[in-house]
Amino acid sequence: MTAGAPGSEPRPPGGSRDDRGRQFRAAGTWLNASIVGIQFPVAIAIGYFFGRFLDRHLATGPWLTIVFSVFGIAAGFVNLFRITAQAGRSEEDRLRPELGLRVYPPDEDEEKDEDAQQGRGDGG
Repeated sequence: MTAGAPGSEPRPPGGSRDDRGRQFRAAGTWLNASIVGIQFPVAIAIGYFFGRFLDRHLATGPWLTIVFSVFGIAAGFVNLFRITAQAGRSEEDRLRPELGLRVYPPDEDEEKDEDAQQGRGDGG
């Protein structure tokens, strides 16, 4: 085949581009989920050290260290819940086509098909 001929575009190894895109999205989701193990203690440490810094400069004793440590713990839990919820939604979206369920938001083609079906139903 010549370089400009139709169908001469090389196919990526390991399946179609859509399959590879889904694999990359799934890998990205699980990469974000694996970061929780680092984000949780880092959020606590940031809160602790910020409170300690303020305690030294404002001479408030351990109170701001305790308060900001609690804020750090709360921030760690918020990150934990946010990332696990995102991973769950992403996994659910990945499995929808395999289970024969609709994927949301619908593709533009699906919206056009639905509009066309509604137009036929109203006509008579």
